Amino acid sequence: MEIKRLHVGKRMSEVAIHNSTVYLAGQIADDTSADIGGQTREVLAHVDRLLAEAGSDKSCILSTQIFLADMALFAGMNEVWDAWVAQGHTPPRATVEAKLANPACLVEIVVVAAQR
Repeated sequence: MEIKRLHVGKRMSEVAIHNSTVYLAGQIADDTSADIGGQTREVLAHVDRLLAEAGSDKSCILSTQIFLADMALFAGMNEVWDAWVAQGHTPPRATVEAKLANPACLVEIVVVAAQR
C-alpha cells in the first residue's frame, strides 16, 4: 500500500495520493483582504495547481466540500464556482456554514479527485 504525499509539512500535507485517488487538504486564500469572489477564485486556482501536480484536473473531481464563513456568501461563491467547474463533470458537493480557523478566510474548499 503506497501513499504519496506532496507539500508535506509538520502539521499536514497539501496532497495525499492512494490507489489513484487524490485527496487535497482544505484550500484557503492567501489574500484574505479579497471579497468572496476573489477568495474563491484564488482557492480554485490552488485546487487547479495541486490537482495538476497530482496528475489530475477539475474534470476528475469525485467530491467537494465547501465551508463558508457565512451562508450570505453562498451566491457570490457559486458565481465563481459555476464559471470554474467543468461542465458535464460537476462533482457531488456539500456546502456548509462553518467557523473557519482564520476569521479573515471566507471560504475553504476540500477536494477528492481521481488521477487521469
